[in-house]
Amino acid sequence: MKRARIVMNRKGARDLLRSKEVLADLERRAEQIAAAAGDGMEPSAMVGKNRARASVITATQEAREAEATRRQLTRSIDAGRL
Repeated sequence: MKRARIVMNRKGARDLLRSKEVLADLERRAEQIAAAAGDGMEPSAMVGKNRARASVITATQEAREAEATRRQLTRSIDAGRL
């Protein structure tokens, strides 16, 4: 029995990973994580060379302290899975 051969369409995959739909989904997830983490957390999303990406940063001193002492942002990652 022959094995199936799968050939990846690299350009198509890159186009998909850079699409506005993927960017919108990542933005939504970052906003949910930031909201769950509390005040001072700032979401951002952008399209890079190969794919869209999102992040949430601690934008204030209070947020940095909350992350350092209580891991507030780290504990909120699951909010982005919905």
